[in-house]
Amino acid sequence: MTPWTSIAMKLISKRFMKVALSLAAVLMLLTSTACSSSQSATSATNAQDLEAKELQTPVVPGAETASQERPKLEGKATVVMEVNGKSITMELDGNHAPITAGNFIDLVKRGVYDGTRFHRVVTTPQPFVAQGGDPKSKDPAVPNGSLGAGNFVDPTTNRDRFIPLEITPEGAGEPVYSQTLKAAGVNKAPQLRHTKGAVAMARTPLPDSASAQFYFALDELQFLDGDYAVFGYVTEGMDVVEGIKQGDVITSAKVTSGAENLK
Repeated sequence: MTPWTSIAMKLISKRFMKVALSLAAVLMLLTSTACSSSQSATSATNAQDLEAKELQTPVVPGAETASQERPKLEGKATVVMEVNGKSITMELDGNHAPITAGNFIDLVKRGVYDGTRFHRVVTTPQPFVAQGGDPKSKDPAVPNGSLGAGNFVDPTTNRDRFIPLEITPEGAGEPVYSQTLKAAGVNKAPQLRHTKGAVAMARTPLPDSASAQFYFALDELQFLDGDYAVFGYVTEGMDVVEGIKQGDVITSAKVTSGAENLK
């Protein structure tokens, strides 16, 4: 081996190690239980894929939804959520996400979100999401790192209640159920997109596995469109949303208008 060959191999080795360490750091950041700016197109795509996967809650064996009754929101409704003594106002869209919005309204009326924590908040390397709503987070003895697998247990069945993935393509008369738009062969964007302030449901890799956990989009997250169900938007208090930190508690959530649209 010539001296030049040896030098070249050392340089390649150092460069490879630097890239590997950088990727490892990004992976640790994005897989933190606390829940994409100048990157190459490839790096940005990889980071977005990791972030999307992190919105998935752990798989629940035996999850079933077909036989369960699901509330529906026919029209719109407004929810006001109190966090850190300040209000966040959301408008929920039952016209384009009737089951998803109806599920959320029903849980609000039941007081399911009162006292729960935001267990995952990702703001770096750029704003991503603030995720909460795990019913298990009401117990202060459960650390944030152990949250993310909780679901709403319906007291009438004593079973976890799940809802199907529900996404309405732009211009469509009804939603696509139980499939991402790509899986359904739909090439249109969803009617409800991941713009900043969007409210959407977290789920497992199974499409019909959303239950209670939700997230606020802290930035425009177009790469999530068609994969996760947006059901409303923050209309007031986005500054409060941007100030949410891991461990912050939802003091209360109330339906202030449109409750009569829940069927």
